[in-house]
Amino acid sequence: MKYILFIFASILAVNVNAQSAMQRTPKGALYQIYTHNTGDKIKEGDIITFQYIQKTDKDSVLYSTYASGRVGQARIQPSQNVADLMEVFPLLAVNDSVLVKVPTDSLFMGHEDKRPPFFPKGSNLDFTIKILKAQSMDAFMGEMKSAEIAGADKYIADHKLNLQTTASGLKYVITQPSTKRKPVNGDTLLVNYTGKGLDDKVFDTSIEANAKAAGLQQEGRHYEPLQLAIGAGGIIAGWEEGLLLLNEGSKATFVIPSKLAYGETGYQGIAPFSTLVFDVELVKIIPAKHTATPGAKTPVKKAGYKKKTTIKKN
Repeated sequence: MKYILFIFASILAVNVNAQSAMQRTPKGALYQIYTHNTGDKIKEGDIITFQYIQKTDKDSVLYSTYASGRVGQARIQPSQNVADLMEVFPLLAVNDSVLVKVPTDSLFMGHEDKRPPFFPKGSNLDFTIKILKAQSMDAFMGEMKSAEIAGADKYIADHKLNLQTTASGLKYVITQPSTKRKPVNGDTLLVNYTGKGLDDKVFDTSIEANAKAAGLQQEGRHYEPLQLAIGAGGIIAGWEEGLLLLNEGSKATFVIPSKLAYGETGYQGIAPFSTLVFDVELVKIIPAKHTATPGAKTPVKKAGYKKKTTIKKN
């Protein structure tokens, strides 16, 4: 029994000494830098790319970028709270590694009802971080745009798409022509569509069979052509432009760069700088009801005016 107590006391002493060797940020996080590379320190405004493992005090892994295959990224800005780690990042250079312990008492202050059992009072949320890259915003944006262009070019080549490109950068091919009328701004359109990323993974569709094949079928959703007013601004710019190129009854594939889609911020699971691919069908055009121009004079019928009658030949 004495031997067991001695081991426990030794372990406790090691943990206490380890924590006492750590430094503390002004907001109360403990940190220990394992490496001290000689490169430039991370600066406010930089975009950093990093690997990290998130654990409890008892070494239970909560999240790992190594396991998920998705690295972390953040823009360095003044710290808003102890958990954003913005007090620690500027102490590091590229290739540095650090252990950060964030006190859970700070995380759940005023929200004790949301504290999970694996974070008891007095515990820490541990981060082990390795900095992979630090870039200025301009360099980061340039790299993302180059990667997007390369990815789109590869997709087009792999799928052997013979596309036309508009002045804005929209790429399209009409896969089923039609001789019916084209829409104009103000018309209401009924459009079937299937949207996917450059990985060919479908993220949305109006066609039930496609939703089922992609594992996206939503119970209670009525799968039918989307109704939209062209020119009203309720759709992405790539659609606004592309649909005006089609005739009623035609089908097409649009390859839409992010600048004509969801841009640098992304949207609901669509990552920033994402080129999107849409297979579309312009099912029907409902012409706009044109109203008189304000201030325009209404023609006055003269006495004896007869409406012209068109006689149909049999």
